[in-house]
Amino acid sequence: MASLKAVNPENGLVLTDDSHREDAGAAFVLQSKGEWYHAGYHLTTAIVGPTVLALPFAFRGMGWALGFFSLIVMGAVTFYAYYLMSLVLDYCENSGRRHIRFRELAADVLGSGWMFYFVVSIQTTINFAVSVGCILLAGNCLQIIYRLITPTGSIKLYEFIAMVTVVMMLLSQMPTFHSLRHINLGSLLLCLGFSFLITAACIYAGTSKNAPPRDYSLSSSSSSKLFGAFTSISIIAAIFGNGILPEIQATLAPPATGKMVKGLTLCYTVILVTFCSVAISGYLVFGNKSSPNILNNLLPFGGPSLAPKWLIGLTVGFVLLQLFAITLVYSQVTYEIMEKKSADVKQGLFSKRNLIPRIMLRSLYMILCGLFAAMLPFFADISAVVGAVGFIPLDFILPMLLYNMTYKPARSSFKYWFNNTIMIVFTCVGLLGAFSSIRQLVLDAKTFKPFSGNSGRRVEANSDSCT
Repeated sequence: MASLKAVNPENGLVLTDDSHREDAGAAFVLQSKGEWYHAGYHLTTAIVGPTVLALPFAFRGMGWALGFFSLIVMGAVTFYAYYLMSLVLDYCENSGRRHIRFRELAADVLGSGWMFYFVVSIQTTINFAVSVGCILLAGNCLQIIYRLITPTGSIKLYEFIAMVTVVMMLLSQMPTFHSLRHINLGSLLLCLGFSFLITAACIYAGTSKNAPPRDYSLSSSSSSKLFGAFTSISIIAAIFGNGILPEIQATLAPPATGKMVKGLTLCYTVILVTFCSVAISGYLVFGNKSSPNILNNLLPFGGPSLAPKWLIGLTVGFVLLQLFAITLVYSQVTYEIMEKKSADVKQGLFSKRNLIPRIMLRSLYMILCGLFAAMLPFFADISAVVGAVGFIPLDFILPMLLYNMTYKPARSSFKYWFNNTIMIVFTCVGLLGAFSSIRQLVLDAKTFKPFSGNSGRRVEANSDSCT
């Protein structure tokens, strides 16, 4: 990579060479103007979302001991991995090579052109899958609210997904990652809010007269137990993953050195509170009947609500609002790639030349995400597959490799072997998790038709086969 040569006075973006000065994706989408707490908001939105509603389901595949162990290990490893990646980014910046994209960082440090394409392929797959999952879950949230108000209503899930897609088409026009900072602060508060509300609802359900019987036993079949465990591990990996840390660090005003660690600390404080409260309360009350979306346990089809409807409605409202923020965050890499080619950096951000292509391309992208969400309503299964084939390589393997290549710790040192051990272990976990999660997705696909009217109830029944 070339040395730093210029700073854009309009947005503070450090540009590396002439090609970057003409790079509209960098200049527009990845403006470098934020403070450390803005990065904390972005990172929290990227990690702490309604996917935590699947934690009791993940525990269902492992039980208490392995569930807690996996949650703690995943949390510790991801914090360590993100910390190492921030150090690598700081090192490159101090060496005159500030990277604003994961793919460029990997290609530079590893000295490989194919790594550039590997990372960008994984990133775009993750971003698309997360956007599809968020739109699907948002449609599910609208359906739950609708059922609370009109129990006998006839509106189908795919119709709610269409409504969400229209809203996302409008919100997607926010031009830069930095412009999401206030939305992502709201997202942070919303995730705290719905986590506390879910915990309260589970406690209420567990102490009510309609409390479900508690059974924490695992499948009697060894193979089903093994597949269930690895699928659950993949779900937890997806919940902790983000895959866009370099792009988030790119939003920091230079010099960015040391700022990301503060953002990580803020994010993982929120993680500690939200993940533990939802996982413990949900699995404690519903055990091996925990749904891929714990809201479906609290408001079961064909049965009485297990918590006050106003409490469930408020929770779902919080979840719905946060899903919009998460979809916006995970769309930024895609928008940056599109606008690198479609926009003209020499003209204004809101010029007609740049505004029309932005509206068209971002709207088409959201329509595509909404179409897939309506066709494939497998929220927990999508999370598991994305965790295995996407987040594990980017968040559990590459950071350690990049650190070892950058800082070159002695081969006899503890850190070198610790990093290598993490890479080997999670490579194996990723391969096994990919097999088991794809297997589950295939099994669940047999019970659904495209554009299904409901969400995950039949998936839950079929999931017994592997958990």
